Amino acid sequence: MAFLTEYGLFLAKTLTLLLAIAAVILMVISSRQPKSRKGELVVTDLSSELEQGRYQLQAALAGKTERKQLEKARKAEHKARAKTEDERSRLFVLDFNGSMDAKEVASLREEVSAVIGVAQSGDEVLLRLESGGGVVHGYGLAASQLQRLRDKGIKLTVAIDKVAASGGYMMACVADQILAAPFAIVGSIGVIAQLPNFNKLLKKHDIEFEMHTAGQYKRTITMFGENDDLGREKFREELGAIHERFKAFVAEHRPNLDIESVTTGEHWLASQAKGLGLVDTLCTSDDYLLAQASHHKVVGISYRKPKSLTQKLGQQAALALESSLGRLWQQSPWR
Repeated sequence: MAFLTEYGLFLAKTLTLLLAIAAVILMVISSRQPKSRKGELVVTDLSSELEQGRYQLQAALAGKTERKQLEKARKAEHKARAKTEDERSRLFVLDFNGSMDAKEVASLREEVSAVIGVAQSGDEVLLRLESGGGVVHGYGLAASQLQRLRDKGIKLTVAIDKVAASGGYMMACVADQILAAPFAIVGSIGVIAQLPNFNKLLKKHDIEFEMHTAGQYKRTITMFGENDDLGREKFREELGAIHERFKAFVAEHRPNLDIESVTTGEHWLASQAKGLGLVDTLCTSDDYLLAQASHHKVVGISYRKPKSLTQKLGQQAALALESSLGRLWQQSPWR
């Protein structure tokens, strides 16, 4: 038993030493990496990917003779398409999976600028949008990036497969047309702000909190001080002003809406939202891509910044944790 105890202590010390060495190495590598690295625009030929998937399935289902005919027809199709390649309009496909702070707008602005630089008459942009909303200034900037496309006369279609609510819908309403899967969530045209107040807890433990401002409304609501009715009223007034601007923005881009009935902060399934005028067509982004691929060259555009070593390790750790939790959930008797 004593041997096992000593052996266990030895392993623990060895593991601790190895972890410490690894941490030092990571710190040195991170410190030597450039603080800001420029990203790159990644262009994907989605037309070829769609065609390849269709052909592979057809070939798998066909017999030997049919497979030869398919290959012959495919080559003829390629030759015919090559002759008209320069005449085909392009469908540029962008993705926006928005977070609370809308940090993805940094990539969106690069993608929009690239499209504007090469777009020709007849070209179109499809934005596959997924966002439950977030900060006003972040989503306001994201909507402004999409407005740049409209201002240049480039047709913009927004497809909502899962959710575009609040700031997400602020972006969607800029489009020439909005598509949505029937069970996608749309709407939530409202403004919300909430924060806890710890003033009573601080007082209970005899902790004083001081806040000094210049300007009557420099700080209306605080987490640690004692809030008063005047501050609350001013805060609600500011929220109301943002809501009115939000309503005006939606009304400007969707003039046929009964704006008062859809800006109550409610959200709807897309099948309901279509009847309200918030959505134009019920279909998934996949259906739209397949329909447009016959007469458009479909091109995926994404702007990516390279991840640092620490970010990669953090992502791997998060994936490992998610996988472990998933296995535990599958084995749990309460599943």
